Amino acid sequence: MSQLNDINNSKFLKIAMIKQNKEKQESNKEKEAKKTAEKSQKTNTTDNSSSETEGQENKVGKETEEPMDNSETVAEEKADEKDIIIKELQKKNDDLNDRYLRLFSEFDNFRKRTLKEKQELVKTASADIIEAVLPIVDDLDRAYKSAVENPEMDTLTEGLNLIRTKLNTTLKHKGLEQIPSIGEEFNTDYHEAITHVPAEDKKDKGKVIDEVQKGYILNGKVLRFAKVVVAN
Repeated sequence: MSQLNDINNSKFLKIAMIKQNKEKQESNKEKEAKKTAEKSQKTNTTDNSSSETEGQENKVGKETEEPMDNSETVAEEKADEKDIIIKELQKKNDDLNDRYLRLFSEFDNFRKRTLKEKQELVKTASADIIEAVLPIVDDLDRAYKSAVENPEMDTLTEGLNLIRTKLNTTLKHKGLEQIPSIGEEFNTDYHEAITHVPAEDKKDKGKVIDEVQKGYILNGKVLRFAKVVVAN
């Protein structure tokens, strides 16, 4: 009987050990399953995090690209505005230079014209006085002619000739010149035709054959036209 009990106890112990081993194996399997599940979760979370980070990086890249594009467009617009301003300023500068050149040329012409008028005024300043003296010169000429025609007045003739010569010389020094008339072609710039007579010779046609009153030029300007008779 005691031997049977021992055998039964040993069997029972074996069965209990087998159960414990199975339980240990099952618990180990569960632990391994938990570990694999945790690992898989970690990998999933890391993948998700990496995908999220990639998405954020893409977003950041897009956001950074967009400001870059905007900055380029702004820079281009500013460059265009600068070009427009430069062109406008260049146009204004050209207009001002053109106005300056025109004003300078006008002023230069005005200065030259004024200087010429002053010179002419200086030359002809005594024109009124000389013109008033001319009738006296005419009287002296007539007196000299009449004295020449009278041989008894030789002394008077010489005196009148001296006075006439001296006066003419003085007037000539002041710029007065006598206009040549007799035998010259009739010229409306210097001559004033009092009358016309038939020409005795064809060579005399259009020429001055007599002088009624002498003409004079003062410093290149006609002071008095010569009154003449013209042959036709």
